[in-house]
Amino acid sequence: MLIRPLLFGAALALSLSACSKPAPQPADGGGPLGAVRFSIPANEPMPGPPAPDAKAGWSAHAGGEAARYGFPGQPPLLMLACHGGQLIVTRPVPAEIGAQALFALIGGGQILRLPVDATNLPGERGYIWQGTIAADDPRAAVFTGSGFDGTLPGAGKITVAGSDVAREVVRRCRSRAADEDASPLPLPSAPPPPKPAEHAAT
Repeated sequence: MLIRPLLFGAALALSLSACSKPAPQPADGGGPLGAVRFSIPANEPMPGPPAPDAKAGWSAHAGGEAARYGFPGQPPLLMLACHGGQLIVTRPVPAEIGAQALFALIGGGQILRLPVDATNLPGERGYIWQGTIAADDPRAAVFTGSGFDGTLPGAGKITVAGSDVAREVVRRCRSRAADEDASPLPLPSAPPPPKPAEHAAT
């Protein structure tokens, strides 16, 4: 009898049809389900690569309180600033939220393994790497020499040339830290005068 072979063939055809069913697509057909999308505003064009003969260098900002290293017309590769006697070192490459790493810096006779965290800067999208070190820390001399190499996991290696611009940021920050350390402590305020004793009426 041919009934059983026919039933088996029909079941096999249905099984193959189910396996070859295409994956569900979103309503707009713009990509797979669960895709993460973001838009780039039209007024923010992506910068092109630097010119073949372009040279990276330091530029001063914030009246000499900060400096940026990079190619002309390109986003900075490294930023150095001072706040309250602390040097703020920023490597503006994408970082995952909550991520931590060590930014290894070698130069100026120093080896600095700077702890950095994923940081969101005000007015910026996404997270980048940032860490701090006291300006009077001897390891901060890595920024005042003839140059240094920096390696950050996931961001590769960067070779940074030395410059008086970066040295000035460190010098000012050290001076500010020294001024804060030398400032006298506030004197305690004098206790209030005692209140006159109250006499009971007779």
